[in-house]
Amino acid sequence: MTTTSKAIRIDRHGGAEEMQLVQVEVGEPGPGEIRIRHKAIGLNFIDVYQRSGLYQLPMPLQLGMEASGIVEAVGAGVTHLAAGDRAAYASQPPGSYSELRVMPAKNVCKLPDGIDFETGAAMMLKGLTAQYLLKKTLPQGGLQRGDHVLFHAAAGGVGLIACQWARAMGLELIGTAGSPEKCQLALAHGAAHAIDYKREDFLARVKEITGGKGVKVVYDSIGKDTFDKSLDCLQPFGLMASFGNASGPVPPFPPGLLGTKGSLYLTRATLFTHIATRESNQAMADDLFDVVLRGDVKIRIDQRYPLEQVQQAHRDLEARKTTGCTILTL
Repeated sequence: MTTTSKAIRIDRHGGAEEMQLVQVEVGEPGPGEIRIRHKAIGLNFIDVYQRSGLYQLPMPLQLGMEASGIVEAVGAGVTHLAAGDRAAYASQPPGSYSELRVMPAKNVCKLPDGIDFETGAAMMLKGLTAQYLLKKTLPQGGLQRGDHVLFHAAAGGVGLIACQWARAMGLELIGTAGSPEKCQLALAHGAAHAIDYKREDFLARVKEITGGKGVKVVYDSIGKDTFDKSLDCLQPFGLMASFGNASGPVPPFPPGLLGTKGSLYLTRATLFTHIATRESNQAMADDLFDVVLRGDVKIRIDQRYPLEQVQQAHRDLEARKTTGCTILTL
């Protein structure tokens, strides 16, 4: 059976105007695949990187990495899902900006009945990112209750989840954000401290908060604008965990710099390494579902745009006008 679906596609890298609403044909799932009809779609900064060309992908490209919906059909070899299942995912390859798609099944998880479709679409990529950062991307000796960590963009989608999860873990999360309102949002979601980086020197404030010691780990999705000062926020043997480039990629630097600043560690982490197998993806998703169902982490959806208004959604995301999670509706 072949049917048609609305989808957002680009034919070349560029600005938000390159995204066009088109009709695409969707067929039957092959081995290891499913066909899923979306109920809601998540919006993420990686979508901007793929659209702009910071992350180069073959053209034409159907965008989107995250969604929830109902499984319509499963291909040979798929045993963890069945037609009719409620499901959600964060997954390669892109293609979630659509009504219907065929995709690999390994990163698609059953969505617990206690989590609605909008929450499911908003939480997977950002929630799994917070999970691998706080649980797997750790400094020497790990993290213990009472430890300070620095988290940039604390009022964003990943940030607000991380604030709540860190609080549940007993960590003292120091968040940065770009306005007093965003700082209040981070504090309301569990940050122990919030720094308005537009009005305050975040390095000076981190040193003040930690009594001059610095933090064990910095989680940084901003990139170029925050990288250098973030290194100076770290204790000796601290970990700089770079996981995004919202302000642009970090320029090259001599590795010896890490030595002079205290034998620091640096990692450039990505979600897709962590969810490369179905087993690891499911274990991380189970951890995420658990904290959401317990109420330790609430998924805040602050923006909703119809799929047809995806250009505006991208412009608002790039202009840092958004807080919490953003979804596209069908």
